[in-house]
Amino acid sequence: MRVMVMIKADESTEAGVMPSEQELAEMGAFNEELVKAGIMLAGEGLHPSSKGKRVLFSGEKRTVIDGPFAETKELIAGFWIWQVNSMDEAVEWARRMPNPTHSESIVEIRPVFEEDDFGDAFTPDLREREQALRAQVEAKTWQ
Repeated sequence: MRVMVMIKADESTEAGVMPSEQELAEMGAFNEELVKAGIMLAGEGLHPSSKGKRVLFSGEKRTVIDGPFAETKELIAGFWIWQVNSMDEAVEWARRMPNPTHSESIVEIRPVFEEDDFGDAFTPDLREREQALRAQVEAKTWQ
C-alpha cells in the first residue's frame, strides 16, 4: 500500500525558518534509511504558505487566493509518499523519524487510493488510460 506522510506546518515553518545543518543531516539520514528499505517513493519540503496560492472552486467559478493562509494546523510543511505493507508499518517508520520541527509536531499518515479501491466504476478502459498516463509521468520524472 502507498501512504502519504504529511508534516504539519507550525509557526516556525510558516515564518520560513530554515532547518539547521544538524536537522538537515538527521532528516537526510532518515531519508537514506527509507530509500535503502525500499519505502520512500517521493518526498519534499514545502515553502511557507505565504508563497502559495489556493484556487477556490464554486460551481463554474474559480477564485485565486494568495497566501499566507491563517490556520497553520491545516497546512503542510512537507510530505513523503511511502510504499509499505500496512498502516502499522507506516506508523513504525514515522515514529523513528527525527522530530521535523524540534517542537511539538504532528505527522499525518493517510492511504493513497489504489485502482482497486474504485471498484467497477474504474473500467478496464479507464485503467488502461491511467496506466499510460503513469508511464508518461514516470518517464519524465527520471529524465
